[in-house]
Amino acid sequence: MLANGTAAGGQLTTTTDVENFPGFPDGVGGQELMEKMRKQSERFGTEIITETISKLDLSERPFKMWTEWNDAPGSEPVRTADAVIIATGANARRLNLPGEETYWQNGISACAVCDGAVPIFRNKPLYVIGGGDSAAEEAMFLAKYGSSVTVLVRRDKLRASKVMAERLLAHPKCNVRFNTVATEVIGENKPNGLMTHLRVKSTVDDKEEIVEANGLFYAVGHDPANALVKEQVKLDEDGYIVTQPGTSYTSVEGVFACGDVQDKRYRQAITSAGTGCVAALDAEKFIAEAGEAQPTVETNDGYKTNPAL
Repeated sequence: MLANGTAAGGQLTTTTDVENFPGFPDGVGGQELMEKMRKQSERFGTEIITETISKLDLSERPFKMWTEWNDAPGSEPVRTADAVIIATGANARRLNLPGEETYWQNGISACAVCDGAVPIFRNKPLYVIGGGDSAAEEAMFLAKYGSSVTVLVRRDKLRASKVMAERLLAHPKCNVRFNTVATEVIGENKPNGLMTHLRVKSTVDDKEEIVEANGLFYAVGHDPANALVKEQVKLDEDGYIVTQPGTSYTSVEGVFACGDVQDKRYRQAITSAGTGCVAALDAEKFIAEAGEAQPTVETNDGYKTNPAL
């Protein structure tokens, strides 16, 4: 039900307009898109159980699951499974600025590729917070749509790679303000009002000013929702679930991963849907063939696999 505080349906349930999902030439609301996916799944007989799984035991099959109301020590699992797909996603880190909740998805976003082409940002002054490669990439992407893009960097230099930093600094529509942070988001004082300005402050002399800004994009990282499997499956240095290249197989036989919890590069609705398809096919094949008594072997890269799969 909940992963990183996001309701069932994931981050798209908190997104207003989705402009880049195939099949919707005029865009579609995030909540509407997820409702359509749910109904399509139910049409083919999927049983959807809305519960929050708080504990998962992957030490042996069948895998065991407990809910948040039934995870006391010694309690019996409420469900078991022969295969598990982890699709808990990742949430963009927020800065909790004053006005952030009010203007989230009404001017503030954490994904330029997802939202940058939305009409409210077209030919408007846009801001990006961050100093790494992601911030540089997002700023240059936004430059296709905004009248100007300003990157706010807390320190006196970029953390981005030399190549990305040079491209950003040389871009005619991009400006970098070093030693500067955002302190407040300001906008229209009405229901669903849009962001219009941003209060920024110098980290050198604390001087503040209000600048015109119709868009603010966070590029300060994501947190994968890996709490259920953190000590049980192989994770990379950033906490994302590691899958075998070209598959959804994790380091635990019978456990699969898809979407943003294992993808820190693309993080798009369509790529998550694609890897979800991969995981479903992998899990279906695993269940169909798991009954064949075959020895489990460990490969050179540390993955345990059944030769029959």
